[in-house]
Amino acid sequence: MRKIKKGDLVFVLAGKDKGKTGKVLRLIKGGERCLVEGVNHHMHHIKQGRGPEAGIVRKEAPIAISNLALVSPTTGQPVRVGFTTVEDANGKERKVRVVHKTGEILDQV
Repeated sequence: MRKIKKGDLVFVLAGKDKGKTGKVLRLIKGGERCLVEGVNHHMHHIKQGRGPEAGIVRKEAPIAISNLALVSPTTGQPVRVGFTTVEDANGKERKVRVVHKTGEILDQV
């Protein structure tokens, strides 16, 4: 299980976009890097005839997960994430993500 998943809201801790927040679009390379909406833009040059439009297009580039922190849904602040096990409705043990500071469970049980 990963500390950051697709669809999470994250805060950028380091790099040229430090201080920005965005939604995780996709995880890349076994979970070491990810694409974040509106963060780490690069210019991509497209030749005419190679796509729907030619010219210079802005694209999101992958960013290392170590440079990101998950944003807490209740406080809106960047938080550290840990793991714990809880029993679900069927009585099975499940591993869930938990905010270190408050103990708030991030995943639905």
